[in-house]
Amino acid sequence: MTKLTRGLAALGLSGVLAVSAAHAQSNLTAETSSPGNSPHASILHLAEVASAAGIADLQVQDGQTLTNSVLNVAEGRTDISAMPLILGFLMSKGRGPYSKLGEAGAEKAANLRALYPYNAGAYGLIALESEGIDSWDKLKGKNVWNGPPRGAALVNARQAIFLAAGFKDGEDYTGHQANWGQLPTLLVDGSMDAFVFPLTFPSARAVTMQAAGNVVMVSTPKDVFESEAYQKIFNAPGNVPIVIGWDEMGYEDGKGIRLQSEDNTFRGLGTAFADVVHKDMSDDMAKALTAEYIRTIPQLKEKTAYMKNVGVGILDPKLSGFCGINPVKYHPGAIAAWEEAGVTVPDCAK
Repeated sequence: MTKLTRGLAALGLSGVLAVSAAHAQSNLTAETSSPGNSPHASILHLAEVASAAGIADLQVQDGQTLTNSVLNVAEGRTDISAMPLILGFLMSKGRGPYSKLGEAGAEKAANLRALYPYNAGAYGLIALESEGIDSWDKLKGKNVWNGPPRGAALVNARQAIFLAAGFKDGEDYTGHQANWGQLPTLLVDGSMDAFVFPLTFPSARAVTMQAAGNVVMVSTPKDVFESEAYQKIFNAPGNVPIVIGWDEMGYEDGKGIRLQSEDNTFRGLGTAFADVVHKDMSDDMAKALTAEYIRTIPQLKEKTAYMKNVGVGILDPKLSGFCGINPVKYHPGAIAAWEEAGVTVPDCAK
């Protein structure tokens, strides 16, 4: 039995009843991304279990641009949001999508606190087999969908392509951007030659693409992934390494999705996430929400297949993206919940 498993048992029914009575009348707001990936699944799971336990009712708005959602939390307009960790860093520095904040960004970023970590999968290349694109260098001259019009996903997709093939958007291939909500249509309408975005395992988006034909999923080559240049990107805030074998990815041989890899292993740049709240959320509420999330992690993994492979419940700094130059820390209430569940919270993330 693992520490986390023992901790889940220790939380027990009595703990659930206690927080239920304390927070039964609470109403909270939450924002997350479009369906089809872990940030959406995570927030909806929290909403479901928090309500069932009588902790709080969450009014969830999905399909949101998380750049805006995170700012809403930092400014106290929204209670909870899914957040790619890179956004906390960019806000604190007044850079990228938060450049208009300037020096005020540091003050706002200091309001953010995490409840628990996970990731949004690893950047990979997928295309229909009929396109004949089974390596990164075959993106030359192609139309490639590489993310929404702004935000961390587009930056990381361009970076993944450059590191794998040395190609630049607008010079070596034509990048196309659209909101996440438009992606399901693009996957099957034939307008794009290939796609580069975070893949969970299994990926609902790859399954959607199968409606148009067999799909090839291309890993970052092993020598590229293990190179000094590629490994340096894991020093940047919000980047985590993802390495997973075909047998763990949730697909069946010969069922329309094929992995292109020299050793049947997928490697890629992963995007670290956390669900975040404002620092002024009470310790009791943050603890209750986190404790119920921890207690129901087994249910979360059962209801959504890819949640088994996105680092839920793993607080190791290298794998979760915390510490280093990432400024976001855990909420004190969340720390208490993790420690009561038998999980050590790294000192650098407190």
